[in-house]
Amino acid sequence: MGVLYRRVLLKLSGEALAGALGYGIDPSVIQRIAEELREVQALGVQVGIVIGGGNIFRGFQAAAAGMDRATADYMGMLATVLNALALQDGLEKAGLITRVCSAIEMPAVAEPYIRRRAIRHLEKGRVVIFAAGTGNPFFTTDTAAALRAVEVEAEVILKATRVDGVYSADPLLEPGAERLAHLTYIEVLNRGLKVMDTTAISICMDNHLPIVVFNLTQPGNIRRILMGEAIGSTVGDPVASGQGGSR
Repeated sequence: MGVLYRRVLLKLSGEALAGALGYGIDPSVIQRIAEELREVQALGVQVGIVIGGGNIFRGFQAAAAGMDRATADYMGMLATVLNALALQDGLEKAGLITRVCSAIEMPAVAEPYIRRRAIRHLEKGRVVIFAAGTGNPFFTTDTAAALRAVEVEAEVILKATRVDGVYSADPLLEPGAERLAHLTYIEVLNRGLKVMDTTAISICMDNHLPIVVFNLTQPGNIRRILMGEAIGSTVGDPVASGQGGSR
């Protein structure tokens, strides 16, 4: 049986890298992610990654506390670069070839993001880590993930979380919340489900790009999704069913 997708965009939150530490970067989390992605690459799947920076700095929280919103967002983008470099180090120690492509130019540590170059990296089997969000304030890394996925022609966004899919309410707060195996983009927007922000969902909807929301803390889940197992929740077109979505 072949893999379901050949080119994927993995969306990681900054908080995911903090692990049990709650702040900063937990090397054991990076090591585990690296091991999973090594398995994925062995399947011949091309992987791009967009990573957040919330484990270091959250722009909207700083703005709420009185900081200029644009300044706070730029600081958040720089936090994603720190995470990207840490992830790059872990992936390369696992034997993967990587490139960090930053939307804010900083040639001493990362390549500038150039769409055609990023696609070429993916075609050559390199893991591409997209840093600094979109390069613009007022946009989240969710939006950056949707944008980069469409730009590099990824077939799916794999949205890593701490729970096993999308629920009718926060399962960590409401134990009786129902897991929803498949939703349309419109359902996510109308019900206010916090899968990704509304801009990101709209980009995916306009481009028929499915989103699979899954539990990153369960080892092997990325590989299971790629092999067609019904892991997590899928957001896609109304005609889609199961993990495949439509594209």
